[in-house]
Amino acid sequence: MAQTIALRPARNGSSPSNRKGFSLVELSVVVIIIGVLAAFGVPRLLQSVERSKASESFKYLASVRAAQERFQARQGTYAGDLTQLDMEQTAPTYFTVGAAAAGTSGSLEDSWSLTLTRSGPSSGYGSYTVTFTEEGYDAANSTIDPEINPQST
Repeated sequence: MAQTIALRPARNGSSPSNRKGFSLVELSVVVIIIGVLAAFGVPRLLQSVERSKASESFKYLASVRAAQERFQARQGTYAGDLTQLDMEQTAPTYFTVGAAAAGTSGSLEDSWSLTLTRSGPSSGYGSYTVTFTEEGYDAANSTIDPEINPQST
């Protein structure tokens, strides 16, 4: 006994079970969703990366401040040269370290100031500086954007 199988012709050239792939509308919706997520996510990512680089400068300057206080306790004056300080903190990677200078009093005996300048590209924030004195972070003489300042609230 031989069996015969009848094939039904497909309607309009395709059947729902043979359909593969995505339509142009479906792909467009996915591309739009990814674009909207990227528009919100990429700037936040760049901001957090720059904020972490800025925190490196604050950590370095806090270390300098502590070393300056130890130096001042031993010598009676603040150091004008950072190599005189007893600190093992390496210079920040993304900043240029300025020279320690006399602070608001004009004398290293009772005040000092040190400014770090952001070198290289900074994720759209441009060049900025972070300044510390014997009192700590000097907001008046720093030009860091509040969005990336690790000490801003």
